[in-house]
Amino acid sequence: MKVLIDECLPHYLKRALAGHSVQTVQEAGWSGRKNGDLLTLADTTFDVFVTADQNLRYQQNLTGRNIAIIELPTNTLSVVKSLAPEILSALSKINRRDYFQIKI
Repeated sequence: MKVLIDECLPHYLKRALAGHSVQTVQEAGWSGRKNGDLLTLADTTFDVFVTADQNLRYQQNLTGRNIAIIELPTNTLSVVKSLAPEILSALSKINRRDYFQIKI
């Protein structure tokens, strides 16, 4: 699974998602892009976008996009570390266009 990690999330997440092809927004060269532009770019290259932006689904029209989205409740490193098993589990069952919310 090709995974893009939002720039607001700790880079630790890249190591935690071993077994997947993971890249950060910064590594993709897309730092500072607005969410709409970022999703358009990611939609053609990645399977899943992982973010902590809880307003994304309200601010962006996700209709017609192929990329799945996993929303985390926070970008705090200790919480993200504790959620790594849940994120991996979500990646194992997520489908295109899914919006998966992970809660604390």
